[in-house]
Amino acid sequence: MSISYRNGTLPKGPLKVDRPLSMNSSTKSSSGSFKSKNSGHAPASATRRKSTGSVVNSAVNAKDDNSVSGRVRVAVRLRPRNAEEMESDADFADCVELQPELKRLKLRRNNWDSDTYEFDEVLTEFSSQKRVYEVVAKPVVESVLDGYNGTVMAYGQTGTGKTYTLGRLGEEDTADRGIMVRAMEDILAEITPEKDSISVSYFQLYMESIQDLLNPMNDNISIVEDPKTGDVSLPGATTVDIRDQKSFLELLRVGEAHRFAANTKLNTESSRSHAMLMVHVERSVKGRDSAISSENGSASHTAKAFKPPVVRKSKLVVVDLAGSERIDKSGSEAHTLEEAKSINLSLSALGKCINALAENSAHVPVRDSKLTRLLRDSFGGTARTSLVITIGPSPRHRGETASTIMFGQRAMKVENMLKIKEEFDYKSLSRRLEMQLEKQIAEHERQQKGFKDDIERITREAQIRIAEAEKGYAEALERERSRYQNDYMDAISKLEEQWAANKQKQENEKAKSSMLSASLEVAELKKLFENETISRKVAEEEIDNLKNQLAQWKRSEAAGNSEILKLRKMLEDEKCQKAKLEEEIAVLRNQLMQLSFEADETRRNLDRGETVNLPDTLDSPIPPFMHQHLGDSGNGEKASMAKLFEQVGLQKILSLLESEDADVQIHAVKVVANLAAEEANQERIVKAGGLKSLLTLLRSSNDETIHRVAAGAIANLAMNETNQELIMSQGGISLLSVTAAKAEDPQTLRMVAGAIANLCGNEKLQPKLRGEGGVKALLGMVRCRHPDVLAQVARGIANFAKCESRAYTQGYKTGKSLLIEDGTLPWIVQNANNEASPIRRHIELALCHLAQHEINAKDMIKVGALWELVRISRDCSRDDIRTLAYRTLTSSPSFQAELKRLRIDYG
Repeated sequence: MSISYRNGTLPKGPLKVDRPLSMNSSTKSSSGSFKSKNSGHAPASATRRKSTGSVVNSAVNAKDDNSVSGRVRVAVRLRPRNAEEMESDADFADCVELQPELKRLKLRRNNWDSDTYEFDEVLTEFSSQKRVYEVVAKPVVESVLDGYNGTVMAYGQTGTGKTYTLGRLGEEDTADRGIMVRAMEDILAEITPEKDSISVSYFQLYMESIQDLLNPMNDNISIVEDPKTGDVSLPGATTVDIRDQKSFLELLRVGEAHRFAANTKLNTESSRSHAMLMVHVERSVKGRDSAISSENGSASHTAKAFKPPVVRKSKLVVVDLAGSERIDKSGSEAHTLEEAKSINLSLSALGKCINALAENSAHVPVRDSKLTRLLRDSFGGTARTSLVITIGPSPRHRGETASTIMFGQRAMKVENMLKIKEEFDYKSLSRRLEMQLEKQIAEHERQQKGFKDDIERITREAQIRIAEAEKGYAEALERERSRYQNDYMDAISKLEEQWAANKQKQENEKAKSSMLSASLEVAELKKLFENETISRKVAEEEIDNLKNQLAQWKRSEAAGNSEILKLRKMLEDEKCQKAKLEEEIAVLRNQLMQLSFEADETRRNLDRGETVNLPDTLDSPIPPFMHQHLGDSGNGEKASMAKLFEQVGLQKILSLLESEDADVQIHAVKVVANLAAEEANQERIVKAGGLKSLLTLLRSSNDETIHRVAAGAIANLAMNETNQELIMSQGGISLLSVTAAKAEDPQTLRMVAGAIANLCGNEKLQPKLRGEGGVKALLGMVRCRHPDVLAQVARGIANFAKCESRAYTQGYKTGKSLLIEDGTLPWIVQNANNEASPIRRHIELALCHLAQHEINAKDMIKVGALWELVRISRDCSRDDIRTLAYRTLTSSPSFQAELKRLRIDYG
């Protein structure tokens, strides 16, 4: 759904044409009053089927200010008795008697006398929602589709069914759909999405303040009046484009959720505001815009193409008025009483305006209320208005029923002057010309592409023909060569035969032989023999070339075999080297196991409080955050680590982190964790690739012990600001978040929470830390409920809040706190008074930092953080936190306003 903000008025650019309803083209009565579907007149939909005329005629007729009079049409609807009335009024008859066939209503004065009133429609308690829509709203909707403004309004005592009649969504039963839903269904069914558009605004008038129901933050919308035309608009109201019924229903749900309602004696869900749904409809007038000229069109057709089309802009306003009520019956008090006063004042102002209009008074007090200003066009204006008054049957409320009936009677006397608003749609013309231009460009590109395809096709055909010709020429040449060779062999055979015959003839006829002819024949034979000799030499040369190529291939094969032998030798050397490395790893493993055993023994002695002299070998890994409690034992550990560096070397220790043996990995990561506890070793570990190896272990290992110790080592490295940036750049926070989600061991969670808490103290990394799930990972670890884990989570939140507060102060950050956006505030408030002092101290500090900035105040008040701040300012054991809480409460306008509203004296 696309949401756009519009000023609610017609644009200044297009030419406006106010076109009155033609008496010749309308089938309605001359009085202009509304007629239902059951009346003798033609339905309103016939207006849409009539010819709309040309743009020129419309522009000329715009000067004619003759408008059609249209009386406000009023229908009365009776609500059935509710459960309370069936019980309390069981012995009494209804105060009204309906005669729907005569369109009359009788209001009983007593058991033998009554007053009779006539309305345009009388709807009994059995009338369906569909029937109500067809007789009340459908004629107005059809007029809106024809280009007129229209208003459908419900008036009546509270609890008589106004909201049910207008705004029922019909989610459980489609037959219960109200006028709003059914009207939009008809509008969507009639419009053309490609040419027409629908936009909706939904707002409420609450305590003389216009509030946007689609954007609750927009709670003071101003009314703007056009000084020339007197049209009323709301520039600040949110306007939503509607494409389908589903999006409209969702919009109604959002609006209804933001309406003010209260529980009174007369209605459990009494509306405390006047709600207005404003539907803007823009429709292109059929037959008035000429189509774009075709390729064979004449010059006149081209001129018509540049004539702008005409659009009709109309507006449907559906008004759900708040119910009038008597204070003594509704039981309103305090703020509800003020709401009731405001409702009654606005309805009273509306009644005065209708009285003035009904009596043709020279002065109509439309400025007495914002409600009357908004409905200025609906009563005495240019809109077609239909009013449904809702009443109840109970005799206890006869006075309110009589007042409602008299309101409807006076409204029936109000006459409106109906007008159609048309204007030239230059934007549509521009879009149409752009589409035509794009079509011409596409056609040109298509022709150009077809020309290129023809060239490519002709080129391919020519290449195929050339290839076929070359192939045929080669085949013909081969045939000729074979034929000449065969002729040559035949000629030789014939010559040999002739030579033999001549020789025989010479022998037989020596006298007759001629030496000259024999010499010529011999010369010719020699020439043929020489040609054959040349051909043989060429064949022998080709054979020699093939032999040379074969010898070259054999030499290449020999070189390849030699290279394979060299590679095999290198592979054997690598195997030997691998065996030596495995022996060294076994030795290192034994040393690590010995060192781990001695370190575990030392730690157990330290836990028992015994004085232990650390051996020369390395102690077992001490868990993170415990080194500050070891006292003087640090000197012995430093000596053992120094000895470890001398004997093994940091690079070899880090290489053991990649071992396939899980025990070796565990011992190695414990050693690295102990080394990382010393600030002097941290830089060496990071430079040697230790941080990357620890992160790799978190990613690839499934061992809980490795996760716990690796997270502790990362937590120690994260105490340095430079290391914090490296951890974040290498995806450390994502890995820690995944580890936190998978881990169940409290000690592992404590290590992970400590690492994230250290990273939370760097204000430069906060956006990235939050973006990669660091804050949500902290919040997820509270599932463990272990005090040590909760203390680290609280410390991380306090660090994050403190850095955020510093960023607010320095102007680097605006907007709501990221902690509040990630949902940590309820947990913070819940644990603000935790029994464990480390948790409570960090939470109190975080709460004070969040409260320092006014933008977070509303969210904190909603979840009850105000009470915790008051408690901290009075009962906190630390003076600095107590002072910070007091200063925050006294300096925040929101907190002061809430305390004043709760009548808590806090200065």
